[in-house]
Amino acid sequence: MSDNSVSILRRPRRNRSQSRLRDGLKESSVRPAHLVQPLFVAKETANIVSMPGQKRFSLEDLAQEVQELESLGLMGVCLFPALDDDLKDRVGSEGVRPGNLLCKAIALVKEKAPGLVVFTDVALDPYSSDGHDGVVRDGEIKNDETLDILAQMSVLHAQAGADFVAPSDMMDGRVESIRLALDDAGFCDVGILSYTAKYASALYGPFRDALDSAPKFGDKKTYQMDPANSKEALLELELDINEGADMVMVKPGSYYQDIVYSLSQNSPVPVAVYQVSGEYSMQCAAIEKGWLEKVSLITESLLSLRRSGASIIFTYWAKEFSKAFK
Repeated sequence: MSDNSVSILRRPRRNRSQSRLRDGLKESSVRPAHLVQPLFVAKETANIVSMPGQKRFSLEDLAQEVQELESLGLMGVCLFPALDDDLKDRVGSEGVRPGNLLCKAIALVKEKAPGLVVFTDVALDPYSSDGHDGVVRDGEIKNDETLDILAQMSVLHAQAGADFVAPSDMMDGRVESIRLALDDAGFCDVGILSYTAKYASALYGPFRDALDSAPKFGDKKTYQMDPANSKEALLELELDINEGADMVMVKPGSYYQDIVYSLSQNSPVPVAVYQVSGEYSMQCAAIEKGWLEKVSLITESLLSLRRSGASIIFTYWAKEFSKAFK
């Protein structure tokens, strides 16, 4: 051995030397079957300016969209209603009206794309004139008064054909209230995906544009979690599991991968993560500027969430990724 030689017993690069070798040794993977596409439903189709490439879909256009998503192999869709202000009131009455827009959308998806799993958003904010996730009285969000409304809403979604209801409201006790209501109505097989660790994040702005659902006063910090807290997520996990959640959710995604990992290590049920509108819109801006390459960025961002422990990813990139994956 010459004086310039270096003896390195372990060279990790050996396992990276060929493409097929790297593929075979991957510790994590992401496929269309891991992804759920959030979809906004409205009276008329329109582009969402703050979310390039995303739309509010009329029922007619929704039918075509979900058929394409089914053909791409996605796990499913999560439906959100975008309503005119004249349908909103202080107690979200439109949310519990049989035959409302969301119920029509659920039935349509089950008819046109029966292979997709249908998740539905359960919260008051799309239906509330106050823009909050619960009933507001004297400037206060009333937790217990909201629970019965959420339960009624969940049963209505189940009647329309939903596979999973997804309470995103963060009211205490809502999983148990919804589970009891579903079971009493004969919907024992309809699952609950609880937004277990939903943080009071700055990343929800474009979503609120899409639904015109921003709070009309104050903020949501009395019921959504403080971004500074992590141990609290384990308390929320314990409560939701004990109340009957079938899956749990962390929202947002990229800034909260430590929470995804923590829940995945402690949860007996699958952990989902929501790559939210703000994450999507920031990535779109960087792609549009030419600063980041689209397919590589999408793939890496989704892979990182899977690596953190997420079984399912709710993402606005689901369609784009699945096209590239094919």
